[in-house]
Amino acid sequence: MAHVLEMILTGLLLIVDISFIAIVVSQTTKNEGLSGTIGGNVTSSFKGKPGTEENIKAITLYLGVAWFVLSVLVAILGRYQA
Repeated sequence: MAHVLEMILTGLLLIVDISFIAIVVSQTTKNEGLSGTIGGNVTSSFKGKPGTEENIKAITLYLGVAWFVLSVLVAILGRYQA
């Protein structure tokens, strides 16, 4: 039973790994381009719907937490399996 659960969690971890890498690579840096070099960060005071960058940031956070939790669970199951 534990072996099957470990395999399922490992498969989920692989999916989260690939998604995490793809989302991090798709992000732009804060200092990208000439405006970041000269002017620094430009923040907007508009408090409307979150834009693409805010959504990507939130997805990155959720994937990071999922990766950590799944990694710990796989490590625990792998340790107790003999």
